[in-house]
Amino acid sequence: MPNPTPFGSWPSPISADMIASASLRLGEPRLDGEDVYFLEGRPSEKGRVVIVRRTPDGELADILPAPYDARSRAHEYGGGAYTVHQGVVYFVNFADQRIYTLTPGAEPRPLTPEGSLRYADLVVDARRNRLLCIVEDHSQSDQQAENSLVAIDLESGEIALTLAEGDDFYSNPALSPDGTQLAWTAWNHPNMPWDGTELWVADLDERGRPQGRWQVAGGENESAVQPQWSPDGRLYYISDQYNWWNLHRSDGGEGAPVLEMEAEFCHPQWVFGRFSYGFLSPQTILTIYTQHGEWFLGMLDTETGKLRPIQTPYTYFDYLMVSEERLVCLAGSATEPNSVRLLDLLADEWHTLQRASDVTVDPGYLATPQAVEFPTANNLTAHGLYYPPHNKDITPPSDEAPPLIVMSHGGPTSATPSLFDLRISYWTSRGFAVLDVNYGGSSGYGRDYRQRLNLQWGIVDVQDCENGAKYLAQQGLADPARLIIRGGSAGGYTTLCALTFGKTFRAGASHYGIGDLETLASDTHKFESRYLDTLIGRYPQDKDTYIARSPIHHYRQISAPVIFFQGSEDRVVPPNQSETMFNAVRAKEIPTAYVLFEGEGHGFRQAANIQRALEAELSFYGQVFGFAVDERIPPVEIENL
Repeated sequence: MPNPTPFGSWPSPISADMIASASLRLGEPRLDGEDVYFLEGRPSEKGRVVIVRRTPDGELADILPAPYDARSRAHEYGGGAYTVHQGVVYFVNFADQRIYTLTPGAEPRPLTPEGSLRYADLVVDARRNRLLCIVEDHSQSDQQAENSLVAIDLESGEIALTLAEGDDFYSNPALSPDGTQLAWTAWNHPNMPWDGTELWVADLDERGRPQGRWQVAGGENESAVQPQWSPDGRLYYISDQYNWWNLHRSDGGEGAPVLEMEAEFCHPQWVFGRFSYGFLSPQTILTIYTQHGEWFLGMLDTETGKLRPIQTPYTYFDYLMVSEERLVCLAGSATEPNSVRLLDLLADEWHTLQRASDVTVDPGYLATPQAVEFPTANNLTAHGLYYPPHNKDITPPSDEAPPLIVMSHGGPTSATPSLFDLRISYWTSRGFAVLDVNYGGSSGYGRDYRQRLNLQWGIVDVQDCENGAKYLAQQGLADPARLIIRGGSAGGYTTLCALTFGKTFRAGASHYGIGDLETLASDTHKFESRYLDTLIGRYPQDKDTYIARSPIHHYRQISAPVIFFQGSEDRVVPPNQSETMFNAVRAKEIPTAYVLFEGEGHGFRQAANIQRALEAELSFYGQVFGFAVDERIPPVEIENL
């Protein structure tokens, strides 16, 4: 037998360069006649989002020339940045946030005028030659943006009519098949769309003007999302009125469940343009749903309420679109990367149109996730995915347990899926174990589980990450002396809280994480500006709680090394938060490092920066824990080491 290789030092063919250069950000597939469209975010082009068309003969072609970039900045997170109707594409260009008209083969033509408006959720109203969309007005620089639902004339590009205004937020304009009714969702501070929304419907006259409106569903304590009209003109939507996001239907009055099931039929609405069901006929819906961290595809009979699971090789689905016996979506599994996939229902055949990664990796270097449940505070149970270290070429040490990286996802109202991710295999193939935690507050487990984090952010998430790490250590699956925590955005906040207020972890990495909750409450964009009311408390009324939960005010309690990664153009978590926290840790003479990426926002899109972040983090752990790192990786400079 070969000599064992120390955990963390295993040679691996999965490089940071491979991950950065080969990973695409895929999104928003659309069906238009026989053609399929989708978005590709390309790190190799500094994150530019390109519109790609796939024709019936299988040919893929970019239809959006450089330097155009199909990205909306509405809500800062964007989404819903394009739509297609009879071969004509309407898209939001990132640089100026104007809507452009694009006919394949021609140069994009600006539709809306220059100004301070941002657009999202584009819907063509062909009958009236207009575009329905959400508009976010930033013309008053000293005030928060104003949101409304409008109709834009496709000839002049001007706003022809405001369809709904007065609420803080709008999304999902949905036009009935005969064009006589319009549905949409709206919500107000301090709610986020998963806390409470209202579903409205208005009759439209011949000119498309609303003639009265009425509320169908939703409220302060009900999240009603994704309204869509069936081919026979009945309104469907998803609601968590009974704890789980289930499909509902309204026949003119209040809605009711089509079925009741302990499963979630949608993702949380962080971005525009996300759908999780569609109609094959008035009686048949294709839908995705999740249970126990895994996603499924099913066919729902709307008359009987019976759901028939469809067998697929995939465990993750998103962005579902249905039309004429075809389904297009994003789908993947633990061994198959997230990809744009087309299901021909008549032939019962899946076709992969584009993969997020074309990298082929021997399965001998890939770890298979194992769903774990573990006890946590208050006699509750939390969830996660455990990935053991795995490398076919290596004999691991038999007399020690591996270092463990606990990953806390962003959001925090989000979830980690069972989905192929080379960024996880980057660690496991080098001898790290990984626990990806769906802590209390995560989506996919019902409203009650999601609300565990209400007024408890920085407590429940930290407890679940700590208890998950301790659980694995007790099972002999992790070395209690080498427990690491890492996360981005909200996950970065959980990381900093765990390192500040707890003693479980011996090192950490914060990717654009939050150190000062007061700064976040006063220096962030409109969409999230009241998010902390639910997670922490009202500000400034509950200022003491904000201070008590902000790691920046308690840096003297940190005793573990930490590395910070930050984008210079981040509007969600401004750079001053990471810089202030870094300076505080450095002043305490704890090993620390700070890596700033110029031109990056909230999350890193450029290939060179994605690569450097991974390599610098590995270098940091190697220096801190004293194991050898590939000598080709440039070491990160660590203060106080």
